[in-house]
Amino acid sequence: MKTLLEIRSSIFSDGGQSSRLAERFVATWREANPAGNVVVRDLARDPVPHLDGVRFGAFITKPAERTPEQQAIVTYSDGLIAELKRADVVVLGLPMYNFGLPSTLKAYFDHIACVGETTRYTEKGPIGLVTGKEVYVFAARGGLYAGTARDTQTPYIRDFLGFLGMNNVEFVYAEGLAMGDVSKAQAIVKAHSEIDRLGSVQLAAA
Repeated sequence: MKTLLEIRSSIFSDGGQSSRLAERFVATWREANPAGNVVVRDLARDPVPHLDGVRFGAFITKPAERTPEQQAIVTYSDGLIAELKRADVVVLGLPMYNFGLPSTLKAYFDHIACVGETTRYTEKGPIGLVTGKEVYVFAARGGLYAGTARDTQTPYIRDFLGFLGMNNVEFVYAEGLAMGDVSKAQAIVKAHSEIDRLGSVQLAAA
């Protein structure tokens, strides 16, 4: 039985445009995998705490020396990592806020980047340990950024996921959503067409 992990990072939860795009893909995936399991990690409804000195200190403290409070922090992080590792497919709804990632998504990333668990360092550099996954990113933006220097998200997401071993990453963009009704409608139609194409591939492979 396959498992899909859907990560929503919109501050509007399932009401965000990026979440709606992700849900369209997930619906097709469910059709192609009727026995599959979908796990939703909603960072608006259940935010991951932002990294601070206390949490970082817990991560770097040796297991035998951790306080109960530090162990609770590590246990929480381990749960997020285990959830990610169980997934065969990862779907990320990604809005753009002020040219960057939602801070809640960065907090999530800070908790799943763990040396020895999701990546390890060698003499030739880091090697990701979270491999064999399909990743789909549904990016919703008010302006037009894809392919320009202002698109800080795409390279960052690719680099971070690659750092963890996830290199099979596909992006679908809905851009120009704040540039008038016509632009918004056209962007959504285009994104839906791309999602439907990905969905047909899923159904064909089922």
